[in-house]
Amino acid sequence: MKKTFIEMKLFQVKPDKLEQFEAKIEEMTANQFKCEGCISLKYFKRFYTIDGVELGESPRELTKVVKCVKYYSYWEFDTKENYGKAIKIFFDNYNKDLQKFLISPFDINLGYSV
Repeated sequence: MKKTFIEMKLFQVKPDKLEQFEAKIEEMTANQFKCEGCISLKYFKRFYTIDGVELGESPRELTKVVKCVKYYSYWEFDTKENYGKAIKIFFDNYNKDLQKFLISPFDINLGYSV
């Protein structure tokens, strides 16, 4: 199996900015998929936890917001070079707007699939 280059971002979104952030995700996704070498892209919102749950039981739904709501993205590429081009486009087009929705700059983790 060919290894792909993967980026995972963590976004800590202000509770009063959720609707605007999710609208921005819709806009970003359409453009991110167009980047050369993009294999897949997914965003998800953290709704559940396994804290306080017996193993084998369903995860527990989160019931209150403490400080922020966490969103994650998973962006996969054929090469790190294509990722490098895509992340420049991403920062040029979205970084300034995104920072308005976040309690701190988003966290980026990079690596090859295993």
